Amino acid sequence: MEVNYKNIKVIGFDADDTLWVNETYFRAAEEEAGRLLSRFETPNKIDQELFKMEIKNLPTYGYGVKGFILSMIELALELSNHTVSNEVIAAMLKIGKDMINKPIELLDGVEDVLKVLSKDYRLIVATKGDLLDQERKLEKSGLLKYFHHIEVLSEKQESNYSKLLNHLDIAPEDFLMVGNSLKSDILPLVKLGAKAIHVPFHTTWQHETVTKTEANGSGYATVTCLTEILDFFK
Repeated sequence: MEVNYKNIKVIGFDADDTLWVNETYFRAAEEEAGRLLSRFETPNKIDQELFKMEIKNLPTYGYGVKGFILSMIELALELSNHTVSNEVIAAMLKIGKDMINKPIELLDGVEDVLKVLSKDYRLIVATKGDLLDQERKLEKSGLLKYFHHIEVLSEKQESNYSKLLNHLDIAPEDFLMVGNSLKSDILPLVKLGAKAIHVPFHTTWQHETVTKTEANGSGYATVTCLTEILDFFK
């Protein structure tokens, strides 16, 4: 069933891996964690245990680099029975600071799309993660001028989006969400009666994956790159 986008008034964009590169840096950091802790476990086991630690700590730290690094340090202490060296802990802290200070690498066509759509639609950012880090990335990106509102959510579930739309006085049927995660950016909006366009990124965090049954739902479109969403508004 073809989705109709003619009545859209407000368009929301996810930030990480929709507007700019993000997950690639986490994959590289995970590989570095495997090297730093290789004397205690195999890289594959370290990767599995780090993911478990991150999920366990989400209610405490939330999403983002800081929670990721704290989980990495906690795992290092656990795997080493608290014998891990200060040098390894220092190296992990450096990984986190380097990730936070990465230059912003906009994905292809992002600014062109925002320039076009901002002429006729109210644009907002709806992202999750560490507030300070997301604000810093948005400022460094040079994209703030295109957005009417920035919202950093603790989670991206139906209830979070419902509160956001109510707060901004946006009817679900007038809203379109664009993002790379089916779990966080697409399916919750479709369930609320909003529209959504999925723009996959080449790598996805395990926590954001969905089953084939969930992915086969209707009410959203999928494009291969962000510039293709302009075709829906011609």
